[in-house]
Amino acid sequence: MKDRASQIVSAPWFEHGIIAFILINGVILGMETSPALMEQYGDFMHLGNHVILGIFILEAILKMIAVAPQVDRYFRDGWNIFDFSVIMFSLIPATGDFAMIARLARLLRVVRLVSTIPELRLIVSTLVRSIPSMIHVMTLMGVIFYIYAITGYQLFHEHDPTHWRSLGISLLTLFRVVTLEDWTDVMYTAMDFHPLSWVYFVSFVILGTFVVINLFIAVVINNLDEAKAERLTELQGPVTQKEILKDLRETQKALKRLEERLDKAT
Repeated sequence: MKDRASQIVSAPWFEHGIIAFILINGVILGMETSPALMEQYGDFMHLGNHVILGIFILEAILKMIAVAPQVDRYFRDGWNIFDFSVIMFSLIPATGDFAMIARLARLLRVVRLVSTIPELRLIVSTLVRSIPSMIHVMTLMGVIFYIYAITGYQLFHEHDPTHWRSLGISLLTLFRVVTLEDWTDVMYTAMDFHPLSWVYFVSFVILGTFVVINLFIAVVINNLDEAKAERLTELQGPVTQKEILKDLRETQKALKRLEERLDKAT
């Protein structure tokens, strides 16, 4: 039974089937936002949700059977813990005080698409690995924001109090500038009072947008390369005794065929 369960969960059709059910669940959740569809097909949607939840439970059981009796191996994988948590939250009755939690748990089933597709898992793990390095980049960006916010307050708060009347508002204005959303309007207003204000804004855009964002991209790409290398190492894995014995048998067969050919040649 263990071998059979292992074959099922490792089969491509099983993975593709789970992805299909996750997508179907997402479509059902989207259809539930329509009052007209809920009134006409509400019972079928509820039935579909229950069936899909049952399939997810069956998937978890098969994965546990595949690693039995060491069921703890199932919970060593963070993605399995996430999938199991989604199932547990989905079992909460969608009534009373827990109705909102139950609805959010149903939305988490769509997020399961990330845990099912290896490429998406790689991207998420890359982002998680990038957090420590991003903290340093964000610290640098915070220093730049703080310096420019104080400078902007000192230069423009009397002429343009709407955007520079306090340190907090100055920071929000700089956030608007760094997103490149109508930042030229703020710059032209400041230039009415200080003609050289463009130096302040252009330098901030160069530092905040081009330099810092490129640093973020560099950190993510670097961690993505490292994650790919680790993933390749995991896929290669250590050579098992079964694989060694298989190679030895094939070598013996090849030597036997070679010996038979040599006998025929002599």
